[in-house]
Amino acid sequence: MAIEAGDTVVIEYIGRFPDGSVFDTSRYEVAEEHGLVEAQDADPDDYSSLSFKVGDEEVIEGLEQGVIGLETGDTETLTISPEEGYGAFDEEKVREYDPEVFEGMVGQPPEVGLHVHAENGLHGDVTAVTDDAVEIDFNHELAGRTLEFEVEILDTW
Repeated sequence: MAIEAGDTVVIEYIGRFPDGSVFDTSRYEVAEEHGLVEAQDADPDDYSSLSFKVGDEEVIEGLEQGVIGLETGDTETLTISPEEGYGAFDEEKVREYDPEVFEGMVGQPPEVGLHVHAENGLHGDVTAVTDDAVEIDFNHELAGRTLEFEVEILDTW
């Protein structure tokens, strides 16, 4: 039977950018082949099939909508726009802080690449550090990106 809203779906997936580079996967061997295991300091248990209920907004909209109409055993490549993925890149989510204020809030000196958790619940990455300012990008790391997901439907109910 074709997948519809309300169904629970179990998938294997490979997430790629349009240039073919892999950014995420449920398959350990794919993660290993593309350097994700080493980059994420992961082990085989960190990779497994993904299950979600269609309509419960547990995954990005484009993935959720993309499985509707598919059936167990189907394999499909879904192209997901930023709007159906992690949203457009928002310049207003890039903020600057005084380096001393930053260090007082975070408890360590600013460094490009440092991941921070703000008191308001936002997560961000330090993208630039100068003597006068620390720039933090609070956009999701995949915001503004078109994504491609190769999905295999393992089960539905």
